[in-house]
Amino acid sequence: MILRSSRQSAPSDGNRMLADLRREFATSRTRSLDWRIDQLRGIERLVEERENDIAAALAEDLGRSAFETWLGEVASTKAEAVHARKHLKRWMRPRRAQLPLNQLPGKAWMQYEPLGVVLIIGPWNYPLYLSLAPLVAAVAAGNCAVIKPSELAPATSELLARLIPEYLDRDAVNVVEGDASTTQELLAAGFDHALFTGGTEIGRKIMAAAAPTLTPVTLELGGKSPVIVASDADLDVTARRIVFAKLINSGQTCIAPDYILADRNIAEELVDKICTTVTEFRSAEQDPSLRIVNQRQFDRLVALVAGTDGTVVLGGGSDPSTLHMEPTVIVDPSPTDGVMATEIFGPILPVLTVESVDAAVDFVNSGPKPLAMYVFTSSSKMGHDIVDRVPAGGAVINHVAMHVLVPSLPFGGVGASGMGAYHGKWGFEAMSHRKAVLSKPTRLDPRLIYPPHSERALKIIRRLF
Repeated sequence: MILRSSRQSAPSDGNRMLADLRREFATSRTRSLDWRIDQLRGIERLVEERENDIAAALAEDLGRSAFETWLGEVASTKAEAVHARKHLKRWMRPRRAQLPLNQLPGKAWMQYEPLGVVLIIGPWNYPLYLSLAPLVAAVAAGNCAVIKPSELAPATSELLARLIPEYLDRDAVNVVEGDASTTQELLAAGFDHALFTGGTEIGRKIMAAAAPTLTPVTLELGGKSPVIVASDADLDVTARRIVFAKLINSGQTCIAPDYILADRNIAEELVDKICTTVTEFRSAEQDPSLRIVNQRQFDRLVALVAGTDGTVVLGGGSDPSTLHMEPTVIVDPSPTDGVMATEIFGPILPVLTVESVDAAVDFVNSGPKPLAMYVFTSSSKMGHDIVDRVPAGGAVINHVAMHVLVPSLPFGGVGASGMGAYHGKWGFEAMSHRKAVLSKPTRLDPRLIYPPHSERALKIIRRLF
């Protein structure tokens, strides 16, 4: 397959492009602090200066509002780049390590080295942020990089292919547009690392495609991220924060609240407040419904609502001519209902009534480990206890999804929700090789370590080691 690269005017296949980037990396230009800082500043300038272009592309691809684009794509990307730029010099310093007595005299340290050429496979739901945030990590670590944007967000993909060469080193950072076969060809070329953001099933295919070349992978996947609401929660705040996070990008967010487990004592009141909040939040819109990315996803979501055995207490309507769906709240679907079987990834919010927080914890832990877990409670002790008891990629107490906007926290999944983590220092380390170095002087070279060994020498060696 012929791939279109932002680096060259003529087409170039994956193997040739990778070879060109490896030659560029071999010059060691990308290892310098100055080069890395220049690339990070370039990413900052790109999102600042082209915010209007970015908003237009996201409106075309996803029907995204300018505010949501600023929050989810522009501000988030800039925060990652700024954080990395401010801390990069310290991250790059070698780390001293202590030596055991048997290795003295000597010195030991760990130094971070770039991996080489990194492949970033972006998703369609946040096509700019989830392409450029991994790029922040890649260039901060001193790597060359290839971005493969999602073909399901074509306007943003074209924008990235056009703008990346204007703001970053075009000899070291490429954008390649194409479909799933392009991704497979790129993976077959054998990069030094691949970072994929997307669904769990596609993540398995990415891992399988990377296996023949032993390409290390970071997989940022998904899963059913639960919200546990205790009986002592502030329900007004809880409803606002859940609805705000759920409606962003029409619910098409990997860390969106997927379902709620509400204590029986407050479940009915919480549902009422959620429904009222949805109506309030959408009141300024001529059309209160939300756009879904494409026909396939629209049909899937409509089928979930049509087939539910729960009670639809809000919304449920949809318009196939515009691919719009009303925000929908479903109360007490069965655990085997379609909305509970897979990640929803849309504006559908099931609310399940549970007898207690313990029952909620048991319910979550009976399924795959989620990408994120949220708990609302007025008790700090209970909040920390639930976080400790529920394995998840990340957790937030008394809010939803905000942890992704904290560059100093690692972001990633666990189990079926992902492999590896990035953001901030964690992204720098994920895209670096931690080389262990031991330096020994030659002036002291005890003969007893070398053969032939006397009985006395062996006894001494055993004590030393």
